[in-house]
Amino acid sequence: MKTADFDYALPSELIAQQPLPDRDAARMLVLDRASRVIRHQQFTAFPQRLRAGEVLVLNDTKVIPARLIGHKPTGGEVELLLIEELSAFRWLVLARPVKRLREGTEIFFAENQKLEIRNQKSEPLRATVEAKREGGEVVVRFTGTDDLFAALQRVGHVPLPPYIRHGKDVPADRERYQTVFARQPGAVAAPTAGLHFTPRTFEALAQRGVLVHRLALHVGPGTFKPVATDEIEQHTMHIERFDIPPDTAAAVNAAKRDGRRVVCVGTTTVRALESVADTEGRVRAGAGETDIFIYPPYSFRVADALLTNFHLPRSTLLMLVSAFAGREPMLRAYAEAVRERYRFYSYGDCMLIV
Repeated sequence: MKTADFDYALPSELIAQQPLPDRDAARMLVLDRASRVIRHQQFTAFPQRLRAGEVLVLNDTKVIPARLIGHKPTGGEVELLLIEELSAFRWLVLARPVKRLREGTEIFFAENQKLEIRNQKSEPLRATVEAKREGGEVVVRFTGTDDLFAALQRVGHVPLPPYIRHGKDVPADRERYQTVFARQPGAVAAPTAGLHFTPRTFEALAQRGVLVHRLALHVGPGTFKPVATDEIEQHTMHIERFDIPPDTAAAVNAAKRDGRRVVCVGTTTVRALESVADTEGRVRAGAGETDIFIYPPYSFRVADALLTNFHLPRSTLLMLVSAFAGREPMLRAYAEAVRERYRFYSYGDCMLIV
């Protein structure tokens, strides 16, 4: 299948640059897969779309401040974006500029980047280049801390996607580019469908008898990466880590057995569940890694409904939702969202596919 089959035109002014003042104020386009009917609602109506006994699955990964700006001992600036944790304190990163980095190069990260490293009294966080790979990827080892995630909170920046043009994170991004239910640190991109949830969303779900469960899939930067190959089958996904708790697996399996819907919040939740599902739709608990690439045609074994944000043209995420709803109905829904002036991407509005 051609990558160009998943392209669409989007006016740049529809790319949301800031979150709405209230998380749950987003609009929600509802697409019925059977009838192909499109309806327009507010996200606050989402709980009313679910029934008692249905299982709602959330991704509770937590975004880490994965964008680091440091300096070599010579003073040259280096920017790193963490991609994948390889082992304790060892990460695969994207580095910029990468040409002048050599094995053994040290990069220092001061809490005050204007502070000269030679004058810093306490030992700074630093990364040592261990290996270089293709495409700007570098393997580094962090030292200078016993708790890397705590150090990242001090010196790192929110890894905002490149289409948010204010670039460096502002204080509000620390809160809003994070779900209210985030618990497990490790993502370098937010599971954006979950950004709309608030405590009152969960109160409404509980009142309706909806069973809410969680898993974690630590989202990588590949979520923003358009497919560069002409044939989508030639595209390679980045590996992402996941962890599915026993109670989530049990709830999903019971729902599938009883004919109750499993409603997934976000494409990352879908990918985690589909990665561990057998041919009968039964999922297994546990931790693992996945590079599953879902595109049409694909027979979904777990997901019965999907809440998702609007995705980039030619992206793997658009291909996944097109596999779920059909490519033509999905592109028609996107065209409708453009006509209705929906807000797109991470800080934008959402779509419910039933």
